[in-house]
Amino acid sequence: MGKKYISLLMVAMVLGMLVTKLDASQIDDVSCQEALLSLLPCLPFLQGADPATPPSNCCAGANNLNQKAATTQIRRDICNCLKPAASRFGVHSDRSKQLPQLCNINLSFSFDPSIDCNSVP
Repeated sequence: MGKKYISLLMVAMVLGMLVTKLDASQIDDVSCQEALLSLLPCLPFLQGADPATPPSNCCAGANNLNQKAATTQIRRDICNCLKPAASRFGVHSDRSKQLPQLCNINLSFSFDPSIDCNSVP
């Protein structure tokens, strides 16, 4: 196995362990774990590693999560789930702000780890 595959596997295992400690609560129809796992393919991009653009499976997961976030409360709950994970995993703010545009996702708010989740419409 290549180093890249092993690194991705290790990140997935660590994420899995942290997810169970982060929040097992249900976010209406989306669990916090499901929200985090849907964005797992985005992690190398969000951490500032290669590639310079998010991979297609990242955008697919982000689009799917965005479609499930149909109400203000669901969007706020997802925000409250993702915000602490972003700091734990070293997400770069500039990359998180680029993700919606690069994945062609229309958001009514700025996707930024420093956002006040209560202000999400």
